[in-house]
Amino acid sequence: MPPIKKPLRLFSLAIAVTAIALASWYFTRPKPLEVELATIATGNVESSIVNTRAGTIKSCQRSNLAPITGGQIAKIWIKEGDHVQKGQILLELWSQDLQAQRELAQRQLTMAQERRRETCILAENARRESIRTQQLVEQGFVSSQRAEDADANARSRQASCDATISDIKRAEAQIRVAQAGVDRTVITAPFSGVIAHISGELGEFTTPSPPGIPTPPTIDLIDDSCLYVTAPMDEVDAKLKLK
Repeated sequence: MPPIKKPLRLFSLAIAVTAIALASWYFTRPKPLEVELATIATGNVESSIVNTRAGTIKSCQRSNLAPITGGQIAKIWIKEGDHVQKGQILLELWSQDLQAQRELAQRQLTMAQERRRETCILAENARRESIRTQQLVEQGFVSSQRAEDADANARSRQASCDATISDIKRAEAQIRVAQAGVDRTVITAPFSGVIAHISGELGEFTTPSPPGIPTPPTIDLIDDSCLYVTAPMDEVDAKLKLK
């Protein structure tokens, strides 16, 4: 019996050693390498070049805004970093005197319209009176002199009516002139974009840039919907195609 148990003991020991060796290899084996998958597609061929100077991001549209006329800043409706829409009011100068002139012109227009209504009613009444008087002359009830007086009065009333039309046009022109003066004190956005910089505070005076003298703009507006990059590049890296 003892000679039979010894081979079994050796076989069991070999299995145990093999199991330990397999377990050690399994837990100490190197981890698989991680890879990145990419889908193959057509596109532009890009290459890198050496550049010793930095590039600049620029906007397709950039406007340095300033009021047409000088004055004191009364209202600032925006702040730096705000996105604005085309036509939006950005800044207003003090213009109470110009607004008063515009209101005066509007009142003069109202008075001219009322005067025209009155004079034209009287002119129409004088015209009908002249017609009735002429009929009475033809029937022999009144003298021809009275008919001539009625006709002259009718023509005079009609002339007054026509003159009031000129008064209305003059008042309308005065309103346009006053409104133009008010518009000169307002800065509006010429296009949609973002406010990059504001020069000036409430109560400060601002003036337009005189010809030939650079003056910091009151508002710097940038169109952030269209941007591009400019960067210097060495000639050796530039591929020139001559025609």
